[in-house]
Amino acid sequence: MRMRFFLPNPIKTLIAATSSLRSCRFDSALTRNHTTLRSPIGRRMTSIAASVNNESGLARRFWIKFTRESVFAMYTPFVIALASGNLHIDSFRHYIAQDVHFLRAFAQAYELAEDCADDDDAKVGISELRKAVLEELKMHNSLVQEWGLDLAKENNINSATVKYTQFLLATASGKIEGLKGAGKLATPFEKTKIAAYTLGAMTPCMRLYAFLGNKFQELLDSDESTHPYKKWIDNYASDGFQASALQTEDLLDKLSVSLTGEELDVIEKLYYQAMKLEIDFFSAQPLFQPTILPLTKGHNPTKDHLVIFSDFDLTCTVVDSSAILAEIAIVTAPKSDQNQTEDQMVRLSSSDLRNTWGFLSKQYTEEYEQCIELIMPANKLDNFDYKELSTALEQLSKFENTANNRVIESGVLKGINLEDIKRAGERLILQDGCSNFFQRIVKNENLNAKVHVLSYCWCGDLIRSAFSSADLKELDIHANEFTYEGSVSSGEILKKVESPIDKVQAFRNILKNSNDDKKKLTVYIGDSVGDLLCLLEADIGIVIGSSSSLRSVGAQFGVTFVPLFSGLVKKQKEYNEESCSNWKGLSGILYTVSSWAEVHAFILGC
Repeated sequence: MRMRFFLPNPIKTLIAATSSLRSCRFDSALTRNHTTLRSPIGRRMTSIAASVNNESGLARRFWIKFTRESVFAMYTPFVIALASGNLHIDSFRHYIAQDVHFLRAFAQAYELAEDCADDDDAKVGISELRKAVLEELKMHNSLVQEWGLDLAKENNINSATVKYTQFLLATASGKIEGLKGAGKLATPFEKTKIAAYTLGAMTPCMRLYAFLGNKFQELLDSDESTHPYKKWIDNYASDGFQASALQTEDLLDKLSVSLTGEELDVIEKLYYQAMKLEIDFFSAQPLFQPTILPLTKGHNPTKDHLVIFSDFDLTCTVVDSSAILAEIAIVTAPKSDQNQTEDQMVRLSSSDLRNTWGFLSKQYTEEYEQCIELIMPANKLDNFDYKELSTALEQLSKFENTANNRVIESGVLKGINLEDIKRAGERLILQDGCSNFFQRIVKNENLNAKVHVLSYCWCGDLIRSAFSSADLKELDIHANEFTYEGSVSSGEILKKVESPIDKVQAFRNILKNSNDDKKKLTVYIGDSVGDLLCLLEADIGIVIGSSSSLRSVGAQFGVTFVPLFSGLVKKQKEYNEESCSNWKGLSGILYTVSSWAEVHAFILGC
């Protein structure tokens, strides 16, 4: 079990439903705005998004909304190879040639947008941006000379470049799909809308390049002057380019002020389409070398076996399952003055349950934090020590067992109807991108892959219901189970996975019982201290979210946490055909991500 509550009153973070679950009021509690129920990383991102919604403009809101697309662009093999510095010159030559075509279209689109704008300041701003694009073309020309590239030999435009440039110029000409009277906007006011639409199609590209430039710059060593593409990186990380990206966003905001909600929806669609086309542009660049991405490239289902393991609570979900189960018990419990018939299972009243659960969760939080402090070595270990970590986590396992026994003895889980559990599971909100990733894994006929969910959750039925509603009945669920009298929980828990030691033992048993001789590659995705042993034993351990206890415990025992993107760039520097199997467990290195989009892009690609 993992009653991970770090709030003064955990029950109040859920919906204080006051009537029967069957009246659907609890259903609505699970499906309406859930921003207060997110994991730590989710709560922080929600706070940021809310701040931006109130204080920033349209462009910034779109960038945040379509962060997933920026991640998929960042994790393309071409971008990783470019960031690493070992991108083959022929690939870079082709990219520069394609980008020249793209930039020329950009300059033309700015010219058309300037003509449509009716505000003098907007015209000046767009003119400045067009001049910046022309300067960027000069930079490309200097790269051509520096590398001895012959653009005449790279005259062919690939389909991804054509699609983007045609989309851009069509937008700048007023030919916008779904727009009423497209191509017939002739009045000055109507033409001003075209300027806004055009900026909507150009802004994501500017912001994406500024974002990538900064990402690449962060990875350069302070004294690194040997990176072959440093000039390219310096240009997009420069103050000048960053200012141009910001200026483009500001202009989009200003030009959109007078637009209707329907017209703003058009801009959002254009922004999203541009982001998708940018991903396609990077994905279409030819590569003349082995690349680290995606993980499943070269996967042979007759010889290989990909095994994905994942935690459930706050890794897949936005709220801990123990809180959901407790709330079901509270909502469906009898009132204090309600008589219970002889044939009913005797249960605590809803008010007594709420008080008992509040006490249990507070006690758990305090003792959990004490336990974490006690298992820490006096001094941080210089080298990763898996054995010492395992010994320490045995103490945490004993604590979890004691906490589970307390819950059982309290009777808070007694009398919950199985149908109510299933209904709650169907409405349980999963982290963005989680179910889509699992679907892409298990429903891909070209992959020999299996997904196992290892969870402290008290009730496997809740997990199965959550994934079944997402069309994911193929997942293997390994969790604790309620025992039932008929269809009503007895209050007892059939304990299967309640501690870090149980989890890693289940992990090992699954691999041991895989009766095939195929080459296995294991990935574990988790977010808490309870996942540490599994994360480390897997060939690739991915930490999602920002658990401070996980990082502090891991670091104290010599575990290194590396952002996945920078870790892949480093591996790409060393990568060749012979090193294609260089993922190995018990390395002491775990990779961190902030979203399921990163996991998806790394393992499966776009």
